[in-house]
Amino acid sequence: MTRGRPIAFSPDEAASAAMQVFWARGYDAASTRDLLEAMHISRSSLYQAFGNKEQLFLEALRRYREALIGRLGRRLAAAPSAMDFLEALFRETADEAGSEHAALGCLIFNSATELGQRGDLPSHHARQSLAAITGLFHRAVVQAQREGDIAPERDAEALATYLTLGMAGLRTLLKSGADPDQARQAVALLLEALRR
Repeated sequence: MTRGRPIAFSPDEAASAAMQVFWARGYDAASTRDLLEAMHISRSSLYQAFGNKEQLFLEALRRYREALIGRLGRRLAAAPSAMDFLEALFRETADEAGSEHAALGCLIFNSATELGQRGDLPSHHARQSLAAITGLFHRAVVQAQREGDIAPERDAEALATYLTLGMAGLRTLLKSGADPDQARQAVALLLEALRR
């Protein structure tokens, strides 16, 4: 137990606020001052509750990843079929074209693009988060194969990677301002390739 003043704020709310800053600005461009202002805490409270900017980013990315994968997993479980889940997910994403949410992109894809192969902890966790998305798509592909919508002889791991690449590309298109028709056409081609 460390000595010092008790934490007089909600770490959960503070971490959520930090996540929004990292999402909007990226890891490198998010200054400690930006984070403190958004979280409404002091520098000492940041260090006491989260350690430093890097650890705060890891916590924000973890929260985002777990919320996203949890939400998608529940949607997959509730969908009439895995193919219905995949089609709805990609089409709904394409329909976000022009929205504020589309302009933000996805924190996981944004972070993976920004941090690349740097070899530090943020980069490693960004790659882990990408792997979690691919893992979710792998579950969907395997289920779609069982349900007869994707040929069983096709490589499920390769298709899961293909879907991750497709979603990353779609999110990048939307972030760069692609119009809804462009996005929908791209999604139609991507989904058609699953059934071949």
